[in-house]
Amino acid sequence: MVGLCPAMIPALALWLGGGEPRVERFEAVETHMGSPFKIILYTSDDATARHAMKAAFARIASLDKALSDYDPESELMRLCEKSGGPPVRVSDDLFDVLSRSVAMAERSDGAFDPTIAPVVRLWRRARRDGKLPDPETLAHARSLVGYRKITLDPVAKTVRLASGVKLDLGGIAKGYASEAAVKILKANGITQTLVAGAGDIVVGDPPPGLKGWSVGIAPLDRPGTSKPEQFLVLRNRAVSTAGDAERFVEIGGVRYSHIVDPKTGLGQTGRTSVTVVALDGATADALDTAASVLGPERGIQLVRAIEGAEALFLRRSADGEVRVTTPGFQALVQPTNPP
Repeated sequence: MVGLCPAMIPALALWLGGGEPRVERFEAVETHMGSPFKIILYTSDDATARHAMKAAFARIASLDKALSDYDPESELMRLCEKSGGPPVRVSDDLFDVLSRSVAMAERSDGAFDPTIAPVVRLWRRARRDGKLPDPETLAHARSLVGYRKITLDPVAKTVRLASGVKLDLGGIAKGYASEAAVKILKANGITQTLVAGAGDIVVGDPPPGLKGWSVGIAPLDRPGTSKPEQFLVLRNRAVSTAGDAERFVEIGGVRYSHIVDPKTGLGQTGRTSVTVVALDGATADALDTAASVLGPERGIQLVRAIEGAEALFLRRSADGEVRVTTPGFQALVQPTNPP
């Protein structure tokens, strides 16, 4: 975990007209959910920035304890241990994330599915060992997957899991956490904010003097080493990208992504990247996964059906790179690269 103090040195200072206080840019990073979370904000003094960032990071940490599928003591994992039993009362946060997850599963016809954990664990092992999952083991894992195996009671705030069901909220948790952190910053009076949990970014009001935050879209090839070719200009929006650039395995000459189709139990093949802009972090995070599984044609239809959502599909084929977007996506693209 990276402490606040070294990163709290202001990177930019601006004087506002009319004798208003100086606005400074503050930035800090901490590690949560296995990824670095970066917060950038603009405010008038160091004490305000420190207090707000501490509260925002604490909120992310609390969500990590609730939603992690790596921590055996997390609320999520304790719920999974009770699958097949009676309904379990859960926290507001876990119930909210599960409700959103099931809603996205229903809208995407199961392309996004929070019960994918048994299959995902097999593919994590496949990436370590360089071997495809055993067909019989994979078939058994697939039999445990299905969002209809989750029963939610919104009045009692209880969750019942069918026998053998295990949950994986990795496709929504970071976006949800980034959104929650932005809300904490706003509650502390800071609206010019950006929170980035790995590739899940939520922004508030833009920096002083700008129309929005510039967010780069990584190219399909060498995303970690190449400068983005396009930049989005966003304000009070969320953006998330799903792709196989960093987590994949090549077996028998075939490249398998960490993004798994819940219906087939197989990792996606080929080079694909889906960038989704949405009104909130949880929607952007879950929607890019669902759209990626569905493919450009059905994925675009899904995105267009959700208010405020836009998307860009990039796919490498034998004929070169294929680019498909929703009608309103181009309006979010910055005409020229920022300096």
